[in-house]
Amino acid sequence: MKYMFKKIEPKWQAKWEESKVFEAKDNSDKPKFYGLVEFPYPSGAGMHVGHIKAYSSLEVISRKRRMEGYNVLFPIGFDAFGLPTENYAVKTGTHPRIITDENIKKFSNQLKKVGFSFDWNRVIDTTDEDYYKWTQWIFLKMFEKGLVFRDRTLVNYCPHCKVVLSNEDSQGGKCDICHSEVVQKSKDVWYLRITQYADKLLEGLKDVDYPDNVKQQQIHWIGKSKGAFVNFDIDGIDEKLEIYTTRPDTLFGVTFMVIAPEHPIIDKYKDKVTNMDEITAYRNECAKKTEFERTQLVKNKTGVCIQGLEGINPVNGKKIPIYIADYVMMGYGTGAIMAVPAHDQRDYDFAKKFGIDIIEVIKGGDISKEAYTGDGEMINSDFLNGYTKKKDSIERMLEELEKKGIGKAGVQYKMKDWAFNRQRYWGEPIPLIHCPNCGVVAVPEEELPLRLPDVKDFEPGEDGQSPLAKIDSFVNCTCPKCGAAAKRETDTMPQWAGSSWYFLRYTDPHNTQALADMDKLKYWMPVDWYNGGMEHVTRHMIYSRFWHHFLYDLGVVNTPEPYAKRSIQGLILGPDGDKMSKSKGNVVDPLDIVEEYGADTLRTYVLFMGDYGAATPWSDSSVKGCKKFLDRVAGLTDILSEEPVSDELEMKIHRTIKKVSSDIESLKFNTAIASLMTLINEITAEGHIGKEDLGIFIKLLSPFAPHLCEEIWEFLGGEGLLAVAPWPVHDEGKTVSKTVEIGVQVNGKVRGTIVIPNGCEKEKAFEIAKADERIASFLEGKNLIKEIYVPNKIVNFVAK
Repeated sequence: MKYMFKKIEPKWQAKWEESKVFEAKDNSDKPKFYGLVEFPYPSGAGMHVGHIKAYSSLEVISRKRRMEGYNVLFPIGFDAFGLPTENYAVKTGTHPRIITDENIKKFSNQLKKVGFSFDWNRVIDTTDEDYYKWTQWIFLKMFEKGLVFRDRTLVNYCPHCKVVLSNEDSQGGKCDICHSEVVQKSKDVWYLRITQYADKLLEGLKDVDYPDNVKQQQIHWIGKSKGAFVNFDIDGIDEKLEIYTTRPDTLFGVTFMVIAPEHPIIDKYKDKVTNMDEITAYRNECAKKTEFERTQLVKNKTGVCIQGLEGINPVNGKKIPIYIADYVMMGYGTGAIMAVPAHDQRDYDFAKKFGIDIIEVIKGGDISKEAYTGDGEMINSDFLNGYTKKKDSIERMLEELEKKGIGKAGVQYKMKDWAFNRQRYWGEPIPLIHCPNCGVVAVPEEELPLRLPDVKDFEPGEDGQSPLAKIDSFVNCTCPKCGAAAKRETDTMPQWAGSSWYFLRYTDPHNTQALADMDKLKYWMPVDWYNGGMEHVTRHMIYSRFWHHFLYDLGVVNTPEPYAKRSIQGLILGPDGDKMSKSKGNVVDPLDIVEEYGADTLRTYVLFMGDYGAATPWSDSSVKGCKKFLDRVAGLTDILSEEPVSDELEMKIHRTIKKVSSDIESLKFNTAIASLMTLINEITAEGHIGKEDLGIFIKLLSPFAPHLCEEIWEFLGGEGLLAVAPWPVHDEGKTVSKTVEIGVQVNGKVRGTIVIPNGCEKEKAFEIAKADERIASFLEGKNLIKEIYVPNKIVNFVAK
């Protein structure tokens, strides 16, 4: 048989679709497996090879599970709200709905051409009204429970996209969509209180099977720390500055304070401040910097001492200067910090620049050169002097703070509440109404979905307002509580909203009465295995875990955690070893490979190219190598025979079943495929293969190259579709060779080798060794003094 992929692949894709073999059955008696991949954003560019790699791991696992007798849910959908589509709509004057529908159609066709075994009956689209009705419903439940609030604050703003961005969307000080520098802007923003779920998000990590680096990224992003809140009086006025510190034991070393340039206390007491012009000028400079620039550790220290306001160290009563500096942010903690320059390098550099006292309170370093950040004996610290253990000195200080009423133990998080809005058109409308009498009121549930109005102008407003604000028919409404004239909220939800619960909708995608039926959730949830990219660990994954925990508390879902297991794929780099990008011209179009070499070749290559979790460069020659391998697989039909295979080949077949089965579960796809390549060499060397053994071979290969394997299965007269044929099971006894080759020594020197039965008795081993002509020649005319046998290892004769 020849590998005629252009004929074979459309044939089997049609048969799979016609037989509905990949459709999951709700509440089946079979054991269930829910495999999930991060659903794509359908762009006009279509799929790239990164999509193929990302989906291939769970594709292989899902195909194997079906063959193992599982009821498999392996769904696909489209995360289609967001800025890229809207930016394209603005540029071309085409409605985002039309663009989205075209892109989804293109993506779907491409995915089907590669032969992915998705359940196409459960496709979801986050922009569909039947879907985003439930996104809005979840938001209203959060509003009802006090997890939604509005606040005026400095936000990350992208001047290019004209939207507010959360910290998660502007990591590194750049917009996640267009990569422009973000700026700080004062704005009224909707937030979700994700910080209220910080502890649950941390606790939940103990109950899931995630790679350690994924857990650590989430732990670091949430940034829980234990410490103390301490009140510093301000000299001469009835006002306190509250600070948070993880090292309250160093309070005696505090020689100055730093507050955010925007701190409201400055304006409140500006009459007392004698250098307001200098402070105003510094504030203006800070406003030009991004949050990322302001919080970088390695940079020149800048700041201004507030003339007219002094702090008082609460533990020793000493007056200390108060500075404003750009590295302190109002949005983090209390907007004020205490500075211990002897034991914090940033404080040390600041103190050196501005000539501030540096008081050592922990012995062990040389503070004339740098801050000492290690542990040691407490000094210059009154009642803490002599303490040598950090834990003990912190506990003693907390005791003192609480006794004097100047502080208390506390916990803080680095993660901030989620800035939950976009000032754009293409997103879920936020279902809230602003009433002059009642304040902010929820749209009644029976009126959901609150639909996006059909508009022709998608241009974002220059004033930071959504295009929806220009549509009077949308904005003007009546208050559902008092009936007064009111106005709708015109911001839309961020793209992450729809992806924060999509895995739940797959269990019951056509339900009009609930986001999903509880019986179906109980059957399918949690997701058994979720694969995705490392870039979504501190965004989508944290957001979706937060929404899921909230829904669990509400009694809407049956598990506290959404994903039982998570795995990560590495990037596919360009042939030049750089990250693929259109500007570099190193992007590989997967459909070009399908056209030239076949979908099975593409599927096999992306998993054979290297360690699944590592970044690996594309290699055209290796693609051709995979095509040659599949050509050889097709050719196995030409050496079919009823003659039994040798014991040696039977052993290698059972070893391969064991290895491929194990490697797939460990995501060691490259070594699984390599073992099949080795086996085909062994089969070719043998010169023939039986139907049953060829059936085993193609079953093992079928999750990687399903079209060709289905064709061979049909050729062999296999029953039904190979996609649901039983997965091979190895016989442990047959993985062991029936014979072994061992060395034979005469007087300690190896004189030859013999082949003996595996586990051979010693007398039989001696008999075989003595019968060997070469060994016999070394024993001839000598007396055997001793015979030694180490089973399956060596025979040794001592002779004189």
